[in-house]
Amino acid sequence: MVVDDSAVARALALRWLSEEPGIDVVAEAETGRVALALVARADPDVIVLDLDMPDMDGLTALPELLAARPGVAVLVVSTLTRRNAEISLHCLARGAADYVQKPSSRGDAEALVAFRNELVEKIRAIAGRGANPDAAAGPPRLAASRSVATRPACLVVGASTGGPRAMMRLIGQLPASVLARLPVVVVQHMPPIFTAVFAEHLAAIAGCEVREARDGEAVRPGVIHVAPGGLHTGLVRRGADVLLHVHDGPPTNVCRPSVNVLFEAAAAVYGGAALAIVLTGMGRDGLVGARSLAAAGAPIVVQDEVTSIVWGMPGAIAREGLAHAILPLDRIAPAICGFMEGGADD
Repeated sequence: MVVDDSAVARALALRWLSEEPGIDVVAEAETGRVALALVARADPDVIVLDLDMPDMDGLTALPELLAARPGVAVLVVSTLTRRNAEISLHCLARGAADYVQKPSSRGDAEALVAFRNELVEKIRAIAGRGANPDAAAGPPRLAASRSVATRPACLVVGASTGGPRAMMRLIGQLPASVLARLPVVVVQHMPPIFTAVFAEHLAAIAGCEVREARDGEAVRPGVIHVAPGGLHTGLVRRGADVLLHVHDGPPTNVCRPSVNVLFEAAAAVYGGAALAIVLTGMGRDGLVGARSLAAAGAPIVVQDEVTSIVWGMPGAIAREGLAHAILPLDRIAPAICGFMEGGADD
């Protein structure tokens, strides 16, 4: 179901999606109110929901659509502004599965192609119909060695599709006493502007300092650093300090920031004293970095399939046997506390 007040935007989306095998557009609506009138009869699996609409906007319509069609996956779309970043994150916190950034100009052919590709990819992913490139690797399995040699000195977290909501829940469940003892570095696949707003949302939940990572800044306990959109965030050791290395290197797994970049740097700097968490996300970003962490003896915990919006990133790591634990989202914070006390909560 496509919900957008722009007839041109709806026509484009309908044309694109009608060309995709396995995707049927069952309804279209120009406002949230019209969508509510149609949703029960149309019975969609996915709703593509514009934020800026007259009469009833996307933020207002979202909870009513979720109530009217339990289990539907909502993909919000908006242009890249700070206001829309705020609204999109509110939508994600209230149950939307993910978001897609609209091009600011329909005359930008390259941006339109990128928008189409991301829209289709995410529709397939959140509907649970996307091809899983790791399926042939077999069922998930735990790491052969599950002993933890040392108490974590740094927590590194990676996420993508569905990640903002999962990350906010995870950080909100971590005790202040743990956050005060542990530096945290987060990579969430997001564009610029979004990451700054996301850091503000996390700060309100965590009760500790949260900010976008800045190149050359020392990581320290009690601070959560969020990788800025459009830039990689790694780590380097300078004497007794560990510094953030924020740079514009080439995308890794089509991602910048990339979880791989952070995880490989954490393995090099902290070795077995790093603790890695991989939350819901599409694709395989983080798998290469997880191999480095596992080789260094660092424990890796991944979110389980049942509680993930998309089990791409965590599933790839679990299927390769790199995960120390595969846990529902609400058991990951207790596991982190267990590692801090010298024993994992399996």
